[in-house]
Amino acid sequence: MRHDIFAHMLRAGKISRRSMLRGAAATGGLAALTGAGLLPRPAFAQSDLRAQILQIPGVGTGSPTDADWQKVGEMCLQSTRDTVEEGEFAGVELTFMGLNNQNTHNFLFRGFLKSWEDYTGARISWIDLAQADYNARLQQSIATGTVDFDMIEMGAPFEGDVLGRGMASEMPQWVADIIDMDDYVDYLKAPVGTWDGKTYRVSIDGDCHTFAYRKDYYENPEFAEAWAASGGEGDWAPPTTWDQVNAHSKFLAGKTDPLTGLPAHGFLDPLKGWGGFGFYFLEDRATAYAKHPDDPAWLFDPDTMKPRVNNPAFVKAIQDVMDLIATPGAYPADQINADPGTTAFQQFLAGTGGALTWWGDVGAGARTSDTSVVGDVAAFSTLPGSDRVWNAGTGQWDEQANEAPNLAYIGWGVYVMATVDSDEKRKKAAWSAAAHLGGKDLSLWTSAYPSGFQPYRNSHFQYDEWDAAGYDRAYVEDYLGANLDSYNHPNGAIEPRIPGIFQYYSVAEDELAKGYAGQYASAQETADAIAAAWEKITDQIGRDSQIALYKASLGM
Repeated sequence: MRHDIFAHMLRAGKISRRSMLRGAAATGGLAALTGAGLLPRPAFAQSDLRAQILQIPGVGTGSPTDADWQKVGEMCLQSTRDTVEEGEFAGVELTFMGLNNQNTHNFLFRGFLKSWEDYTGARISWIDLAQADYNARLQQSIATGTVDFDMIEMGAPFEGDVLGRGMASEMPQWVADIIDMDDYVDYLKAPVGTWDGKTYRVSIDGDCHTFAYRKDYYENPEFAEAWAASGGEGDWAPPTTWDQVNAHSKFLAGKTDPLTGLPAHGFLDPLKGWGGFGFYFLEDRATAYAKHPDDPAWLFDPDTMKPRVNNPAFVKAIQDVMDLIATPGAYPADQINADPGTTAFQQFLAGTGGALTWWGDVGAGARTSDTSVVGDVAAFSTLPGSDRVWNAGTGQWDEQANEAPNLAYIGWGVYVMATVDSDEKRKKAAWSAAAHLGGKDLSLWTSAYPSGFQPYRNSHFQYDEWDAAGYDRAYVEDYLGANLDSYNHPNGAIEPRIPGIFQYYSVAEDELAKGYAGQYASAQETADAIAAAWEKITDQIGRDSQIALYKASLGM
């Protein structure tokens, strides 16, 4: 297929790289596509180190342990040995602030850095935070100017608050040389991780939300027969629009899960807040309605910072959730108290529910976590779309198919704080630790095993490496393809790196909780309450400066 035809069909949503991959493989066209630069090249000369670490502990052998994390960290220590003398950081003590979710994040960092500490002589103490507590803890440090940590695991949305206030240390060139930022997927390259032309971030993750669903739900002949008998529109097949998601969820209420024998449920919306992070999951429903392909803005009006969160697109997304709340059996019991961690790890991976949106690490966890029972039936795609999209310019719906993957959070990174800049030894130690955590080879392991992170480098999409690690090829194409299609989508919804973004998200969660609990009369009233709260935040921060930063973040 000619490159221009492929690009046109991709933009039009007629095909995806993942579906094209399957078709090309069947017709012998894969080599042509790869040569044209449209697909990842297979790793014909696989690195011995990369192959070796992917066997620790081995796909299908259960969850990795601290001993595995330590072993992987030690095997990936060569760049430290090349840039640091043994014992060079003796006497240096650093404090690292990050997450402790699902026994990942900081727990892995401890293991990865054990050999680094032994070799360099430095010691690290840890501030472990639950996801729901993270935003409040960081905002307290920002507001008071009291930084009691030397390094932080942080997402790019906070860069407006942290980098904009000069709180971080600029990355030395020797660190940039080690981590190979040219290997990052394009949307993680500058301006992400930078401020005023200076680089501050070592990426350890690349975030987007994808759609995970259970194949056994859609291969179930009883469900298919009942769907047809009920007058369900179209074939019983994985949904491609949010209207289909809701229709399937209502249909599944009261039926029996084909894997567990427990009650079947459709889509798993998290209805409880998560320190601001839960708002991303309403965004997942809203972006297809709200992110017009001709308009880079979707959260605020770029000229006025007037919130768009109460326009018909967001109201439609909120109403969709409220419709399922009102449908007995559509959600598991007590879903009002389920946050995103619950939906992913206690529900979906454990066999409850037919679908959810989440970050890509659910894909790795499904095959490599002790708690997962869905590894053989999980499948993935980009987020569902819509048959119409709100046009903020005309104030009307455009009746056209639309997809807009939510590139939620732009990924975790490691940042070194400016407090170390006055001491060259501590500064080098902090950046050396950051470089080790963001190393190219180590990052492949974190993408393939439960870590809290997902693929974010071009080199992570070498399917042959995943094959050799023990992943099923079709599963890898599905899982990695959903991430790749989202990263490269021409209408991806990228959030702004502006000050206060998580203040907006946190208050939105508060108002959504009230709406879901019936304290507001309608979806519109709920959305209006969010918009009013957002206007107050904008005025507190400074509307003119927010407009300028918002436009800059959108490339306007």
